[in-house]
Amino acid sequence: MITPGLGTRLRVLLESMDADVGLALSDLGLSDYRTRYSGVVRLLDQHGPSAIRDIADALGVTHSAASQTVAEMERRGLLEVRTGSGDARQRLVRLTAKSRRLLPAINAEWEATEAASAALDAELPYPLSSLIDELASALERRRFRDRIADAAAELPESEYRATLMRTR
Repeated sequence: MITPGLGTRLRVLLESMDADVGLALSDLGLSDYRTRYSGVVRLLDQHGPSAIRDIADALGVTHSAASQTVAEMERRGLLEVRTGSGDARQRLVRLTAKSRRLLPAINAEWEATEAASAALDAELPYPLSSLIDELASALERRRFRDRIADAAAELPESEYRATLMRTR
């Protein structure tokens, strides 16, 4: 039997947790709603209309990911995108009346999920939230790709190294 790799194991856990958050949202009446929408809705509720670039920066995602999420949310009637008043190239994203009506349920799920996350952290020998922050810092210092190449170079008879040499 093959042991799944680290990335696969992390992805399975993340997908499972995300699915459970989705079920919690569904329990609150938000069945046609994606978990990733909540960060956008809460950000716009707290800071008002924002450019997609500002949303991406605040949420720590790429501009492309934020743009795709905003477009999807706009199609579902949760957001509206309008041209900025000062610069016709800038598009400002704002909440719709529909998303404002959903805000109490979104905030309730968010608070419950934060409390569940804190309880999970307390149950673990090492808080997951701290581990995630430390992992992100380590990968900012040195990309995983570089770590793979260095580890492969240390392996005797590395197929990775041999294949790399053939492709160059």
